[in-house]
Parts: sequence; C-alpha cells; structure tokens
Amino acid sequence: MELKQKTKLVAMTEGVIWKQLLIFSMPLLVGNLFQQMYNTVDSIVVGNFIGSEALAAVGSSNSLINLIIGMFMGIATGAGVIISQYYGAKDEQKLHWAVHTCMALSLIGGAALIVIGVILSPLILEWMGTPEEVMPNSVSYLRIFFCGSLFNLVYNMGAGVLRAVGDSKRPLYYLIISSLVNVVLDLVFVIVFQMGTPGVGYATVIAQGVSAVLVVHTLIKTDDIYRLIPSKIRIDRRMMKRILKLGIPSGIQQSIISLSNVIVQANINGFGAAAMAGYGAYGKVDGFAMLPLQSFCMAATTFTGQNIGAKQEKRVKQGVFQGIAISLSYTVLIAFILFPNAEKILRIFSPDENVIYYGIETMKVLLPFYWTLAIHQILMGTIRGSGRTMVSMLIGVGNMCILRMIYINLLMPFFPSFVAVMWCYPITWTTTMLMDIVYTLKAKWLPKS
Repeated sequence: MELKQKTKLVAMTEGVIWKQLLIFSMPLLVGNLFQQMYNTVDSIVVGNFIGSEALAAVGSSNSLINLIIGMFMGIATGAGVIISQYYGAKDEQKLHWAVHTCMALSLIGGAALIVIGVILSPLILEWMGTPEEVMPNSVSYLRIFFCGSLFNLVYNMGAGVLRAVGDSKRPLYYLIISSLVNVVLDLVFVIVFQMGTPGVGYATVIAQGVSAVLVVHTLIKTDDIYRLIPSKIRIDRRMMKRILKLGIPSGIQQSIISLSNVIVQANINGFGAAAMAGYGAYGKVDGFAMLPLQSFCMAATTFTGQNIGAKQEKRVKQGVFQGIAISLSYTVLIAFILFPNAEKILRIFSPDENVIYYGIETMKVLLPFYWTLAIHQILMGTIRGSGRTMVSMLIGVGNMCILRMIYINLLMPFFPSFVAVMWCYPITWTTTMLMDIVYTLKAKWLPKS
C-alpha cells in the first residue's frame, strides 16, 4: 500500500504533461474555490443582512490582510519548492528536516501575527484613510480575523507540504469541510444571533481551525516519508536557512505587492463607501476568476520542482508551453462568462445601484487584460519551481509595486478618477508579463543535470 501511494504522488515526473497539469490543478482549483468562499460568503451575508457600510469594511480589510500574511505565505511557497525537490529526489532525511522546520516556522509566525494584528489594526486602518463610518466594523473584523492567524498558517503550510509531494486532493476535502462550516456559522451568527460583523469574523476563525486540525492529522497519520512527528517539530538551522532563502523573496514579493494594493485601496477609499463596496464586490468576482490561473501556477511550481529533482529538464520546458496554452484558453472562456452577466453577479453582493456601478467600472478595466496574468502565472510558477524565487521577487516588486506606486503618485493627481486608479492594474500586469518572458527566454534559469 505504501509503495502505491508513493507512485501516485510522484506522477508529475511521468505521463502526458498537459494531462498531469490539469489533473493536479483540478483539486487545487476546487480547493481554492472553497477557500475563496470564506470571504465571499462573508461579503454576501454582510452586504445583504447588515448593510453597504459593513460590506465596505470587510472589503477594505482584504488588502491589509494579504499584506500582513503575505510574508508567511511566501515562506510556505519556498518550503514547497524544497519539499517537492527532495521528494522528487527521494531524499528522506532532508525531507524530514524540511517538513518539521516548516511546521515550527508556521507556529511561530502564527503566534506573531495574532499579536501584530490585534495591536496594529486600528493604526493601519486609520493610515489607509478608512472613512469614519466604516472604521468600527473594519477594526472589529480585522482583529477577529487575525486571532485565527495560527490556524491559517498551519493549514496553509501543511497543505503546501501535501501539494509539494503531489497530493492536491486531501487539502481540497478539508477546504470543502471548513468552507461549509463557515457558511453555516455565518448564517447562524449574523441572522440568528444578530452578531453583526464580528459574527462573520468568528465564523471564519472557527472554520480555519477545522481545516488546520484536519491537515495536521493527515500529516501525522501518513506512512510516507513526509510524515509529521509532533515531538520532532523544531527548527533545523541549515534547513531554515534554505527555506528562508527561497521563501523570503516570495514573501517580500507578496507583501510589497499587497502594500501597493493597500495604497490603491487608500485611493479608492477617497471616493466613498459605495466605491469601496463596489470595488470590494468585484474583488470577490475577480478572486474567483483568478483561481484557475493561481491553480495552474501552483501546479507549474510543483511540476517544475519534482522534474528538476528527477533531472528531467526537457520535460520542464515542455510544461511551460503547455501550461500557457491551458491558461490562455481559460481566460477566453471566463471573459465570455463575465461580460454579459456582470450586473447579475454583482447584485448577489448588494442591491445598491451605486455599488453595482463601481463594480462594473472595475470589471471593464480589468477583465480585458486577464490574458497577461495567464502567461505571468505559468512563468512565475515555473521560475519559482526552479528555485529562482529572488528573480520572481524582483520582477514582481519592480512592476506590481514600484511601477504601480509611480503611476498612483505621479499620474493620479492629473487624472483624479476611480477608473484612472483601476488602470494601475492592467498596466503593471502587462509589464510584469513582458519581463517574465524576457527572463525565461534569455536567462539560464534551468539547472543542468
């Protein structure tokens, strides 16, 4: 039985490439869909049963949440690259060190985030220019959310371990369970117990706790070489150094890009609660639309890591082209779905005509440029899987942060409109994609056997 399980998990190194990418991506996609349901259900319940101001509070908190959690999620990305390479190479001892060091880092990071989030939430929201009428709900929701940071990091690190060894199904099952828990508790806390915005936060934290317990239980009970032994959870300095070397660039990239999004959010806040709610509502739609591309990116990272570990460099190059073809096909499909149905979809979040107006304006700018993200996600996943996380960071930060901030600070004073703010996204997506292409074609990023 153990041998069969291992053969199944290393299938990314053999077989038809596009089929392997799709087979591995599908559980990731469904899992990401359920993970996206956390905040989306929160927004639907808040927008329909509490009000547009509460919806604005939940929506405006997302960019800040991504900023603070981004660093730790980047470390999880670096850990996944290392684990996939060790698993592909069948290096049991180093894999053991990596898994237990990863879990120790997630416990430490989760505890730190709880303290940071509770203390700094009001100060950062005030710095973002959050309107006074939205501030109480924003602070309450954000503080409660950060109280679940430990569960959040433990689950994502544990799920990252499973995905790195080729198991994308069990993280999916656990997300489905936790998402259903979140939906039920949202309705109970808000509608039945009238707990308002705090009830939405409590539902999310409890659901995250469920997923964390399930993934840790799986890692403890497995008989494979990536088994987690609680008494062995500790930091191996050499392994931590390698994890951080790969993970910190990814974390910096995610955090700094999230910082640019916080600044964009601060500019949106200046247009009032309706603009905040409309932008936040389409943000949920955008989150769902981007999930397949993110899943393909994660598949490309694991695919590249395992095949480099197995010294199959030619297969890695073939995976790049087939992954891009899959991603571009998807963006055409999603455009045909969203354009004719935008208003109907946005009404799920709010019946307010002003909110719907701003949501549609956001979509008109962003949707035509999703194809640039399709190419970027595959190339970024491949570059990360090869261990070149520093390059990925420099490209991402240079375009999606520095260039975005130049646009916001230099051009916005001359074009002070909501639509002008939105254009910072497609412009920087395009420049990022172009730099990804140049690096992939010109640089020696693929190690030789």
